Amino acid sequence: MKNIFKKEVTNEVIERINKLTPQTQANWGKMSVSQMLAHCCVIYEMVYTDKHPKPNAFVKLMLKLFVKKAVVSEKPYSKNSKTAPQFIISDEREFEAEKKRLIGFITKTQELGEQYFEGKESHSFGKLSATEWNNSFYKHLEHHLTQFGV
Repeated sequence: MKNIFKKEVTNEVIERINKLTPQTQANWGKMSVSQMLAHCCVIYEMVYTDKHPKPNAFVKLMLKLFVKKAVVSEKPYSKNSKTAPQFIISDEREFEAEKKRLIGFITKTQELGEQYFEGKESHSFGKLSATEWNNSFYKHLEHHLTQFGV
């Protein structure tokens, strides 16, 4: 798995995002390109904001037991896989604003670096290693950028 904390990988991902246009169509799924960009911002919102309420202890335990491995492993997501409710973007979003937000989050994450994320508490899964954080960030971006053909 590529390392999103490395500047060259971050630059590659940002170049791919910059190839998107408001008219870019998905190869699968129901989201528009603007909704996809907003959807990709949610994981970063969970790291950098208090916008999303944290799950209670029972739900967090269930997430750790049944969802964590799928999110933090190197195994790619399958097409049309289920997503958590807080990641569902049902309203239309403004393309340029969402693109700018996502690039800002990706850049901030790279600048903070692996050491910042080593052992950092996840919104849903407890403490994660920098490798687990990388896998969750990069795999999600890879999945959706591939979905939109870039």
